Amino acid sequence: MRAALYARVSTLNGQHPEMQLAELREHASRRRWEIAGEYVDEGVSGSKESRPELNRLMKDAHRRQFDIVLVWKVDRFGRSLKHLVNALADLDAFGVAFVSLKDNLDLSTPSGRLMFQIIAAMAEFELSLTRERVKAGLENARRSGKTLGRPRRAVDVDRISRMKADGQSLRSIASKLNIGYGTTRKLLASIERKTSPPRAAARIAMQGVI
Repeated sequence: MRAALYARVSTLNGQHPEMQLAELREHASRRRWEIAGEYVDEGVSGSKESRPELNRLMKDAHRRQFDIVLVWKVDRFGRSLKHLVNALADLDAFGVAFVSLKDNLDLSTPSGRLMFQIIAAMAEFELSLTRERVKAGLENARRSGKTLGRPRRAVDVDRISRMKADGQSLRSIASKLNIGYGTTRKLLASIERKTSPPRAAARIAMQGVI
């Protein structure tokens, strides 16, 4: 088995990655795993999902340059429960196992895979709770009479009409008024509908009935 060792220390905890790596190397030796590489993010906060060495590890895992990822603790690897589940799912798709030394988590074993299913279920539950909290907050805001979303900007429709009559393009008008191209087109279409006669009346007028 080829093992990749991953360690991370932030600037706040005063630790050195060598403490983690020493225990990881010893564990790999006991399991008779060949160490294919060591990946160390030093001075990187765990709140960051994107880390240079973690990114490199995931790329090498995709290339199957090792068979297992060995970390000191899960919190050294995963930014959040959701990030952890997604990362472990990616490793599983690459055919790479995952072992957390201090958490006694080994996804190469049946009990470890069961634990992963529990972790995934917890992540889904956490996501559902977040959605419910957001939904409840929106409903409470509506009941309180608060306006949700970005406030609508007042647009001078007559000015748009004059600019169009002067031969300016829709994109030029939108850029000068700092509004979207689609909004400009809809406003002009609305103006044309209001100023043009109804189609039926127009057809009768053309036939000389009126």
